Amino acid sequence: MKISSLSEVSTDMANIGIAGSGTWGTALAIHLCGMGHRVTLWSAIEDEIRAIAEKREHVNLPGVRIPGEIICTSSDEELCTDQDIIILSVPSIFTRSTARRLSSYIKEGQIVVNVAKGIEEDTLKTQTDITAEELPMASVCVLSGPSHAEEVSRGLPTAVVVGAGKRETAEFIQNVFMSPAFRVYTSSDMKGIEIGGSLKNVIALAAGMSDGLGFGDNALAALITRGIAEMSRLGKAMDCDPQTFFGLTGIGDLIVTCGSRHSRNRRAGVLIGKGCSVKAAMDEVKMVVEGVYSAKAGLQLARKYGVSMPIVEEVNMILFEDKPASEAVIDLMCRDRRVEHAEVKW
Repeated sequence: MKISSLSEVSTDMANIGIAGSGTWGTALAIHLCGMGHRVTLWSAIEDEIRAIAEKREHVNLPGVRIPGEIICTSSDEELCTDQDIIILSVPSIFTRSTARRLSSYIKEGQIVVNVAKGIEEDTLKTQTDITAEELPMASVCVLSGPSHAEEVSRGLPTAVVVGAGKRETAEFIQNVFMSPAFRVYTSSDMKGIEIGGSLKNVIALAAGMSDGLGFGDNALAALITRGIAEMSRLGKAMDCDPQTFFGLTGIGDLIVTCGSRHSRNRRAGVLIGKGCSVKAAMDEVKMVVEGVYSAKAGLQLARKYGVSMPIVEEVNMILFEDKPASEAVIDLMCRDRRVEHAEVKW
């Protein structure tokens, strides 16, 4: 059975299933329910979804009420049946297994929106690549941008980008999600959106380490600026649109992730900068630190495409080779002298 034509689906009241009841999946459920959509929130962890259903709150979103209209379930079939949109909001390391698990319930033409950020370490595939591989019958797209769950769940102003292979799909998602507090732009550059969304987490780890070492705003600004340079160099080598990296899913997401108290990647970096082990930092944060998983993949992509990414390289050595963060800073600062932009002529 083929899903209904987009023209037949009301963007004022769509049926939406959200796979993943972490903070981001829950925040999107609250936002979409508040717009009048029928929302089903799913978790593979029965105790987690049962607690949300009973208490109508999320342990990591204190003070936020989860509307009673949101259906909570651990049933794969209930999540997927009769939905206009399926949102994949599980941690990126579980995207493949979750998509595979749900595959028997996904219809031909089903819209599946990825909102996780990460690159698969073994294959170097993006989240939409993975989803399209596991769900070839689906119409896969991505929603990304500077959007902390803590703020979206409270209705604070946010702007994001939806990337899709077809303009019609992107505009449909735009209309479903957009509200006075949640502005949605469209783009055809799905890969650029995902490369930016993944690698900004690695740069945010470095920003946190800088803060943990006691450095100031100058160092943070340098990391953000040189970080976007690394991301855009890789994106160019991968045939992404350079403009993507200077938009919401590039510099926008990088700024918010490097500087916000809500950023789990920055928080983990701060702890590592103060001398904690990677494991201890991740345990302290108590949520998935995506940058740790994207760091290796980012370095592999840099080597595959012959792109210089010194910040990503140093973060890898800190995370996986026990290099002290203080030594990594010295090595970054003492690299060979360079011009800032080779394209700018004297």
